[in-house]
Amino acid sequence: MIDNLLVGSLILLVLSIFATVFRLVKGPSAPDRIQALDCLGINLIAGVAIFSVLLRNTGFFEVILLIGILSFIGTIAFARYIERGVVIERKQSD
Repeated sequence: MIDNLLVGSLILLVLSIFATVFRLVKGPSAPDRIQALDCLGINLIAGVAIFSVLLRNTGFFEVILLIGILSFIGTIAFARYIERGVVIERKQSD
């Protein structure tokens, strides 16, 4: 019973990922695309977590942590790029 529920939630999550990828490609503006990219990272984390519970394996916890860290850093980098035009500010010596 629980396995069927987990498989059903994975199917719904895959549909959500497809909708997010559509918004990522078709997004009307850059901030919408960044938000879709962050949502995609969250959906991937949820998918890996459900898959881990389905397989009854704790080996995927590092993958979840890695996806979370990369998603966070990517979102911050893109947001800074949109706000300032550069990701890393460098002081120029005169």
